[in-house]
Amino acid sequence: MNPLAIPYAACCQVDQPNPLRREEMARNTQNMLAMLERAVVGYRPFHDVKLVVFPEFGHAAPVYETAEEIAEKLAVEIPNSHTERLYAAAQKHGVYIQSASFLEVDPKYPDAVFNTTVLISPEASTPHGIVSKYRKVNPWIPWEVHASPCDIPGYDEELFPVTETEIGRLGVATCYDWVFPEVTRELALGGAEVLIRISAYMDPWGATEPTDWWTTVNRCRALENLATVVACNQGASASNYPPFSWPGSSMIVDLDGRILSQASSGPGEAIVVGPLGIANLRAERARRVGHAMPAHLRPEAYPRQRAPRLAPGAEPADRSVPGLHERIQASARRLGW
Repeated sequence: MNPLAIPYAACCQVDQPNPLRREEMARNTQNMLAMLERAVVGYRPFHDVKLVVFPEFGHAAPVYETAEEIAEKLAVEIPNSHTERLYAAAQKHGVYIQSASFLEVDPKYPDAVFNTTVLISPEASTPHGIVSKYRKVNPWIPWEVHASPCDIPGYDEELFPVTETEIGRLGVATCYDWVFPEVTRELALGGAEVLIRISAYMDPWGATEPTDWWTTVNRCRALENLATVVACNQGASASNYPPFSWPGSSMIVDLDGRILSQASSGPGEAIVVGPLGIANLRAERARRVGHAMPAHLRPEAYPRQRAPRLAPGAEPADRSVPGLHERIQASARRLGW
């Protein structure tokens, strides 16, 4: 990369039909590749786009009520033909790609389906281009019946990987994960400078007052971690991803919570481009004494947060909608609610 170049990120917000069979996923991947081409080549006279981010469920959403049906009809292993096509695009354009999420099966965990995104590098030395894999830790329960890695006995892989790249240290978490400040804090404490959010955040918790959770949470996670936030949301209309409508409003936020660029609110395809600001971020982190929240932490003050709450179920059936209802209610009872 040109040492004088300022790296930019592009959020490629999609509005496309949700596949009902894995054979239909190629259509969505092709559309995302076309958007990537427009984002990188179209903005080349103005910006060096070095990170391209796609939203949650861009490849497929968990539209079925059981994990077994998801595994049968939509889930894929990683790497796969879609990640290979993204890798080819990453190499062609010299960009990092945060994939849309896959419904993933892994022979190592035969009873689980995960909601998974991968970071793909343009480096030829990396097998399949995949430099990190993130599995959603907090599914949007009770409706998302795929597993959290925390549900798997003996799961020993990194929950919150942070990847060192030439454009900064990158960490990612998915949609509902971001409503838990512990998730992005863990990434920040792991060294992340850029917090990537792939999301399918639906109305009414979008970018419109009075319940503009999408905007509020993105800005808070940026300022409380002194990090750049690159947040790519679904722009799907209700006809494409029923029963919800999706507000889009993808955005890039600086370390002080300022929105640098943002798509308009409402369904629709959009490309949003903004600077990663790594040089400024590093200077500010080195300079600041006040409002340096990660450096001010007192974790010993919060023993209640270390107690297990949503205990995993003992059987795969516990990840059904009724099983999840019971787990949530049991956790609430332990809180005294």
